[in-house]
Amino acid sequence: MAMSKIPNTRPGDLSSTKDIFVSAVRFAVSIEGPCLPFGDELRISAQEQIDFMLGEDGDTTIIVADSEVQSAVTMGVYNIIHSFETDLCSLLLDTSLEPEGVYNRIMKRVSDLEWMCNVLPKMDLMKNFVSNWAAISSKILGIIEDRKLDHIMWGLKVKLIEVACKVLEAVGYGSVILPAPCRVQLLKTWFPYVRKMKPLLDSKAVEEIGFPYKMNEDLCQAIEGAIVSLILTLPSNDQADILADWIRSREIGYPDLSEAFEVWCYRTKSAKRRLVESLDGHSDTAVSP
Repeated sequence: MAMSKIPNTRPGDLSSTKDIFVSAVRFAVSIEGPCLPFGDELRISAQEQIDFMLGEDGDTTIIVADSEVQSAVTMGVYNIIHSFETDLCSLLLDTSLEPEGVYNRIMKRVSDLEWMCNVLPKMDLMKNFVSNWAAISSKILGIIEDRKLDHIMWGLKVKLIEVACKVLEAVGYGSVILPAPCRVQLLKTWFPYVRKMKPLLDSKAVEEIGFPYKMNEDLCQAIEGAIVSLILTLPSNDQADILADWIRSREIGYPDLSEAFEVWCYRTKSAKRRLVESLDGHSDTAVSP
């Protein structure tokens, strides 16, 4: 059906486009393994090829619905996240590793995660990434908040917040639909970390001249907006729990959940008013002759 709508595109052309795209995905996410002597250059070139095809090639919008393409992308998402998780675990498990080498490898993985966050929405496949990220979020923070890493790897910590922001935006603004318990867990995992890191990074910037790692204004606004939107998608009781925790530590100042609190108050009052009106209506019916 799709082919019949594009008279200038032959089935063979689409097949070639699909083969090129699948091959690019495999190299972009290192499914094929390292390709010597090209190293990272081939991976980066493949990612750039996919960016181009998704932005400029009309045929790509057709072939991304193909099962082989979706399978390659799904495998790629798993491969990138699993590789990142494995490398992150090595920070604590293997003390014999060279710290700088491990850090550089992890940052390369995070760069791949960021790339995935940019291309997956164009293929309507962000849900797979979000689900995998949500599944390992607690483990990620369990490692990165270990005392051994308290005063190092600031760049990694900021990058993790940037990736988490993409995930929170996808769920908060409705492009990815998750069950309510998953949304609650995602928010309760990342909200405290963001709230802790913002003043910590700000204080580091004051203490150290030229400290390069911070949450810039755009990132802060994006996270705050995503968190507010996500809170408002939750069941009322979960909203109340999160907002009550925010009020208890409101002196931190970030993120500002005043908008979510006001909406929750309005909805709660409206629900109570409707309940009272409904009960009064039933009472009047019951006593009428």
